[in-house]
Amino acid sequence: MAEMSVIWLRVAAALYSVGLLHAILMLVRRREQLYRIALGAFALGAVFHLVSIVEEGLLSSRCPITNFYETLSMCAFLVAIVYLFVQWRYKMESLSAFIFPMVFVMSLVATLGNPVDVYTSPVVRSVWLTVHIILVLLGFAALLVTAVASLLYLFQERELKHKKPHKFYYRLPALGTLDDLISKSMALGFVLVTLAVIAASTYAFIAMRAGWIRDPRIAISFFTWGIYLVMVFLRTTAGWRGRKAAIMTVTVLGFSAITWAAHARLGAILLKQ
Repeated sequence: MAEMSVIWLRVAAALYSVGLLHAILMLVRRREQLYRIALGAFALGAVFHLVSIVEEGLLSSRCPITNFYETLSMCAFLVAIVYLFVQWRYKMESLSAFIFPMVFVMSLVATLGNPVDVYTSPVVRSVWLTVHIILVLLGFAALLVTAVASLLYLFQERELKHKKPHKFYYRLPALGTLDDLISKSMALGFVLVTLAVIAASTYAFIAMRAGWIRDPRIAISFFTWGIYLVMVFLRTTAGWRGRKAAIMTVTVLGFSAITWAAHARLGAILLKQ
């Protein structure tokens, strides 16, 4: 991508990040006070995004969809335009919890197509990687709490249907308490995992240059984050509770375990570079 088109795309990604903040606050506080600001920033980001695509097309004299990063940028822009139209026509604010984070991450990754100098300081590399690992571990811990609470919620819900529940049932927190724990731990986990994905993708881009995206470990990380995003969306907008929520949470936990296994040797490999 041309240098100026990347700059405009980074401006768009920065504006899209306001939408990510809105989605996080809506998930944590269940409020939508930031939505108008986030929507305005999102629309302005789409304008800068369009400028980036047009400029890239003019400079290269072709439709800018010839590589992964250009295609991802175009896809993010089209998703943003479709959402803005749907919001204008049908006022579906609930979709923002899913669309805003997805467009932000897609546009952020699209900006990482130009090679840059690798890190020369081992200290910076080590600290950055350490922060990423800590975020991942905390995110997985929060996800584990969500999974356990979901299973306990499912067990208690089943016991309520019986006339004589087991003694263990009376030692469990109330359903309302478990539901609140699920929501808060899921929200915290999503925030931590999102920050970890952003840190990891930026680190991998600088450490391995533009070819980082071809690493299958990177692909499964984004796939796991996407599944987590779907779970958050279904929880907040579709109101998934009980069996569906438990199954979805365990599924995300399974993909997270696979992701962690795939990255088991990543730290040692990158620190040797």
